[in-house]
Amino acid sequence: MLRDEVNQLQSADQLRQALARTQQALVKAKFAKDELISAVYQAAKDAALAVEPVRIKPIGKDKRTGKPEVALVHLTDWQYGKKTVSYGPTTCAQRIEQFIDKTIHITDIQRKHHPVREVYVLLGGDMVEGLGIFPGQVYEVHAHLYEQLFTVSQIITQSITTLAQHFEKVHVVCEYGNHGRLGRKGEMPGGDNIDRIAYEIARDKCKGLTASWQSSGDWYQIARIGNYKALLVHGDEIKSFGGNTPAFGILRKVNAWAGGVIEEFTDCYMGHWHTPMSLTMGNGNRIFVTGSPESHNEYAREFVAATGKPSQRLHFIDPTKGRVAA
Repeated sequence: MLRDEVNQLQSADQLRQALARTQQALVKAKFAKDELISAVYQAAKDAALAVEPVRIKPIGKDKRTGKPEVALVHLTDWQYGKKTVSYGPTTCAQRIEQFIDKTIHITDIQRKHHPVREVYVLLGGDMVEGLGIFPGQVYEVHAHLYEQLFTVSQIITQSITTLAQHFEKVHVVCEYGNHGRLGRKGEMPGGDNIDRIAYEIARDKCKGLTASWQSSGDWYQIARIGNYKALLVHGDEIKSFGGNTPAFGILRKVNAWAGGVIEEFTDCYMGHWHTPMSLTMGNGNRIFVTGSPESHNEYAREFVAATGKPSQRLHFIDPTKGRVAA
């Protein structure tokens, strides 16, 4: 009947109008997100340009003979901005400074036997606590994103500056974590991350101090130290099982990566779990899970039923044999 045809046409027209409105809303939403991301990056860049790059006197050449090794420093899971009964922004900065001092002290001991001229600094992510990562997080946040961003970049800059005064070459490899994401999970592209912005600010401040600086929006990085290839991931790629640190899940995932899913690597370095451990893969290579400088994590005590001492990781690499020497 004519009336039915008219009703069908009206319904179709309404559907087309609704679809057009939805498409316009999506475009506006994407534009708003892109604008937010662009504004955050631009503000960070402008603030960084206002600070003079760090300048130091380069270290002299180590002319000693002997088989050289390369220091590898894994800095991860600072979660700067968090406040607990025994951890906070000041504690974080002090513990990282202490770790860098210990790195130099232990390296000097190594140098009594052989040269250690270079250091690779692996920045593993979750350097900031972030906001809106989990319900109730706001009650544990002492410093908001602005302070988190710029103070973390300053701590990274200071760490690299100190290392550059004790090593002939400093290489930096960056990976971001889940705590640095903008907004709720899935709201923004994963690569748009406060960790990454902090790294770029530090990179600008450290111009001339580093031999190389590796960073991208990828979920993994590979640091090539001679014949040694260190796979750097944050660790949130592995999901938890029943509230425990998932050793089996970590092994299963990294073994799968080593099976040709990604390019060839020797050992894997990750953080995220706040529990230092070493696991042996099926091919004999290892997975090194690095801890955190944090102490007293109430979430870990309640949900994971675990706690750990503040820690970061220092290795010495034999670049010829392609293995961890110490």
